Amino acid sequence: MTKVSAYFNLTKPTIVMLFLVTGFASIVVEGSLLSQPWKLLFVLLAMGLTAGSANALNMYFDRDIDALMDRTKRRRPIPLHLISPERAAIFGLVTGALAVGYYFFATNWMAAFWSFFTIAFYVGVYTLWLKRRTPYNIVIGGAAGATAPLIGWAAATGEISPLAWTLFLIVFLWTPPHFWALAIAIQDEYRTAKVPMLPVTHGERRTRIEIFVYTLILVPVTLVPYFLGTNSGYYLGSALVLGAYYLWETVRLLKTKERSDSKKLFWVSIIYLFCLFIALFVDAIFL
Repeated sequence: MTKVSAYFNLTKPTIVMLFLVTGFASIVVEGSLLSQPWKLLFVLLAMGLTAGSANALNMYFDRDIDALMDRTKRRRPIPLHLISPERAAIFGLVTGALAVGYYFFATNWMAAFWSFFTIAFYVGVYTLWLKRRTPYNIVIGGAAGATAPLIGWAAATGEISPLAWTLFLIVFLWTPPHFWALAIAIQDEYRTAKVPMLPVTHGERRTRIEIFVYTLILVPVTLVPYFLGTNSGYYLGSALVLGAYYLWETVRLLKTKERSDSKKLFWVSIIYLFCLFIALFVDAIFL
């Protein structure tokens, strides 16, 4: 791994990509930035820097946990000694300052606020406060990963619409079942690192039930954008099909005791969210 790729991995690229997809869908649905391609590009770049900053600072503060867990100690730059903790922290602070600064000076204070909120909430509330104290850390902390639609809409208009809030709510409700599926699969690692994830504190059965309940709440919420102004029934049909499949997978998880099935659901949840927001994008652009 080169230095450049190490810094790139410090941002958690998969998370950044999902953040950008949800934010870009919001921008496309709103529409006004589509006629300003350079501004759109920089808004997305700052959005990526926002997520990357939060993730880099998360890795700095979680470096002791990352060094204990197999999932992270062989992949992340700090436990691999490719980047020093101090340089990781500087990288996170600089990228965050660039993101917030761009939104403040080139767009408006509301976009800058939500960019700053994303970083501060993910680092200060989730990483430093909730993660090591409560099994419901991801329920509250997941709000930080759901803000991209708010940032995108605010950057375009200076305000936030009910549709943007609905997209925020979709990602917010999606996050706990997504993360708990992974937590079931690697619960022994969390136990070793003394992180009180739900499977560690309340057991697999309780976690599987909560995954199902959250998904049962999530799926109807994903239909709301249709009633707030999507252009056709394409998004509605896509949300129904995708939601039915995702819900079916959570029912399967209730019936099985195989941890490999929970890892599968983790990846299914990523594909589900990606496809859901792509459907929103297609509906807004082509239909």
